[in-house]
Amino acid sequence: MKPITLSNTVGHFKTITHHKLLVMQLMIRLGLVWQGINHDNSKYAPIEFWRGARYYQGTRSPNAAEREDLGYTEAWMHHKGRNKHHFEYWMDIGKDKSKGFQGMPMPTRYIVEMFCDRVAACKVYQQDEYTDASPLEYFLTHKYNLMMHPDTAAILEVMLRYLAENGEEAAIRYIRENIVKPRFCYGEGARY
Repeated sequence: MKPITLSNTVGHFKTITHHKLLVMQLMIRLGLVWQGINHDNSKYAPIEFWRGARYYQGTRSPNAAEREDLGYTEAWMHHKGRNKHHFEYWMDIGKDKSKGFQGMPMPTRYIVEMFCDRVAACKVYQQDEYTDASPLEYFLTHKYNLMMHPDTAAILEVMLRYLAENGEEAAIRYIRENIVKPRFCYGEGARY
């Protein structure tokens, strides 16, 4: 296991705080202020923070390095179980138990937060290489490996495509006016 260094600790703190602030700014622009303020608070919990500091690299999630080192990541298991904007939080055994674990439909407000989370993560890790197409490219690259509910994936993809094709200002306006403001919901028993 890698040692924790002061420079990694400071770098990790700056990275997660920068990410949190970017998501918060996007969420505030979308009108989801309280949700934005509370985004990713669990990253400061000891189990997540110190694991992140240990595996910090600055160019990608420390969870990837922890997974490579240990074969799993305690920080991620803690994080996904406490943050509803991750589709993994919504994994369960559905009505058809023969299918095993599968993605359940996410409430729309958390899909919007997932959109903001992906945009901010791409901005943080790609820095000057970031374009408005980056989050969509990442999603499409990993889309078929995900156990995300198809309706959830479809709504996320609509938002990411709108961003890629029209830019951030237009995407924020579109999401605020067509999803957030009307409290758009989808599917049977859907929740905003």
